[in-house]
Amino acid sequence: MVKFSKELEAQLIPEWKDTFVNYCLLKKQIKKIKNSRKPKPASHYPIAHHSDFGRSLFDPVRNLARTLSDKLFSTSEKPEILRVRRRKNTENGDDVEEIYQTELVQLFSEEDEVKVFFERLDEELNKVNLFHKSKETEFLGRGELLKKQLEILAELKQILSDRKKRNQSGSNSHRSYSSSARNSDFSAGSPGELSETQSETSRTDEIIEALERNGVSFINSATRSKTKGGKPKMSLRVDIPDAVAGADGGGPRSIATATSALWEELVNNPRSGGGDFINRKKIQCAEKIIRSAYVELYKGLGLLKTYSSLNMVAFTKIMKKFDKVSGQHASSTYLKAVKRSQFISSDKVVRLMDEVESIFTKHFANNDRKKAMKFLKPHHHKDSHMVTFFVGLFTGCFISLFSIYIILAHLSGIFTSGAQVSYMETVYPVFSVFALLSLHMFMYGCNLFMWKNTRINYTFIFEFAPNTALRYRDAFLMGTTFMTAVVAAMVIHLILRAAGFSASQVDTIPGILLLIFICVLICPFDTFYRPTRFCFIRILRNIVCSPFYKVLMVDFFMADQLTSQIPLLRHIESTGCYFMAQSFKTHEYNTCKNGRIYRELAYLISFSPYFWRAMQCIRRWWDESNNDHLVNMGKYVSAMVAAGVRITYARENNNFWLIVVLMSSVVATLYQLYWDFVKDWGLLNPKSKNPWLRDNLILKNKNFYYLSIALNLVLRVAWIETVVRFRVSPVQSHLLDFLLASLEVIRRGHWNFYRVENEHLNNVGHFRAVKTVPLPFRDMDSDG
Repeated sequence: MVKFSKELEAQLIPEWKDTFVNYCLLKKQIKKIKNSRKPKPASHYPIAHHSDFGRSLFDPVRNLARTLSDKLFSTSEKPEILRVRRRKNTENGDDVEEIYQTELVQLFSEEDEVKVFFERLDEELNKVNLFHKSKETEFLGRGELLKKQLEILAELKQILSDRKKRNQSGSNSHRSYSSSARNSDFSAGSPGELSETQSETSRTDEIIEALERNGVSFINSATRSKTKGGKPKMSLRVDIPDAVAGADGGGPRSIATATSALWEELVNNPRSGGGDFINRKKIQCAEKIIRSAYVELYKGLGLLKTYSSLNMVAFTKIMKKFDKVSGQHASSTYLKAVKRSQFISSDKVVRLMDEVESIFTKHFANNDRKKAMKFLKPHHHKDSHMVTFFVGLFTGCFISLFSIYIILAHLSGIFTSGAQVSYMETVYPVFSVFALLSLHMFMYGCNLFMWKNTRINYTFIFEFAPNTALRYRDAFLMGTTFMTAVVAAMVIHLILRAAGFSASQVDTIPGILLLIFICVLICPFDTFYRPTRFCFIRILRNIVCSPFYKVLMVDFFMADQLTSQIPLLRHIESTGCYFMAQSFKTHEYNTCKNGRIYRELAYLISFSPYFWRAMQCIRRWWDESNNDHLVNMGKYVSAMVAAGVRITYARENNNFWLIVVLMSSVVATLYQLYWDFVKDWGLLNPKSKNPWLRDNLILKNKNFYYLSIALNLVLRVAWIETVVRFRVSPVQSHLLDFLLASLEVIRRGHWNFYRVENEHLNNVGHFRAVKTVPLPFRDMDSDG
């Protein structure tokens, strides 16, 4: 059975962690009480000074009286051991807070450790109540605001629907009137223009009155003016935030004020066919924003409900432990006070959740509750034993095929014969791309396995949907399937080469494998983990367009993975040139290596991951005004410089560039190591209770952390190989490059665990538990 302390640690919300009951602290205090009640050794205290030491002739009488007393009070009212008083605290101005304070009876009044325990217990209870009340007030206010937004949206949709019907009937009557006017020789259009103006004015007043009924005020609404075209000027503001615009492929936040131009788009129905489309688009976008806001509100209410239940269980567990140590029944009295407290007795959160479910079902799910709950409360999928079976199957296939490949490669002399240099220069880099991807996927599966076993809430940290989040078995299945396919293609390639097939035909196998991979990645059908594939594509888009999208935890986490896959990106460059230059036909592998564009493109590819990551740091600094992000950006700039210098040194092998490589690489490595250990992992704290680590650790054995520091240090300095150059032949050079690239992927997988562990424990990224979605309708006066 899992200890409650571990279960509590697993379900903690990082942003709210400090507001939960400090269960470990209270447990330590109970341990102190237990130690203080242990009888002292007789050698330290002479019996002559303690008349209660030893047995007495009256002990049986006392025991009998105690037994009779317990039976008497078990059938009647038990004696009061403690009293929990509730009083009002008005020190914080107008806000009245309820403060709980425990008074001990004579039984515990002389025990200092018990006094300290209940003082801390009261502090924890008051802390939980205060936080719960503040969050409850915040969510209730958000709920009222969303109801007002929904009413405005409903009014607009109804008015626009009525307007569409009137326009259709008006167009028929206008055609009839124009025909009779021509027959009567009247002036064409004057009565029609008057009718149109009056109709437009009535529609304007109707919409304004509808919006004002919902609390939207307008600047100078009593003296509204009109533009030259007769369109009224308004101050209604429609705000489409970047979170929604970005999700639809738009750009940054677009803000439009409803003057004559926006009035034309949002309210009036222009005679041209495009206006009605823009109109619907605006309304649909506003509806999507409000729907997202309701989902976030429901998520926050669910978290607050979980917060209440976890704290209640914590209070119950800790009081039962106290009863066991003290030998008294104090828990019933204290838990009665806990149940009467605000965070348990208040039912506002539950009622608001029911209201949100009802509203969401009615307005966003066409009264289909099952469909609504898929949005509001997605369920976790159960693990399938078939996944485990296929993981084992493909693992066995991979090992067998890899053994066959090693034998065939040795027999054909691929890694020894100088005549096979073209294979290592052209075909081998293509297969290296897939091998490194497979290794990275395998390491990610190991991360998921470790996070699950150590109860790190990674789905919450990365904001993954519970019903589509990738589990470690799924990651292993994807990795083993991919590796098996790659090794199978390598074996087939060698067999066909040995069988005498045309080299130009055989060398298209890597291209076919790449094409299959791309087709699977972008396949629109709901097969082979479509939510995960599309999420991956969306994250890559966010990374490439870093300054224009708000940076989430999963975005910069993936960008950090790309900084460890620069060799893979270079291999992709070689692969692209290999097929575009049709090297598989000519087998002139120097076609790409000697090209000027290819050589210059190597700088761009090596810089790109660091550049994207630096842009993310700038965006986070812009959003959060935290200078640490600028310091973090400096780390990626230094890495960019070091990568460029190493490429230059590989081409210009002289002492000057050797010195520059050493200087730039040493600075970048020290910068990276400091950020890894201190910022990302939160270690190397000299004041920590765990020497040179941090106070809160998930792994029980501290040696794992010290070994991880040493391992990360060794793998971070792998660039030394580029200076020393342990190379004998071109074949061994490629194999060594692949080995170093694989070690960097392993280092990144190892880094991932501690980075997410630190985020789980300390919320170092300062990410919000519940997002505040900017709402579409707001008064311009509220902007200040």
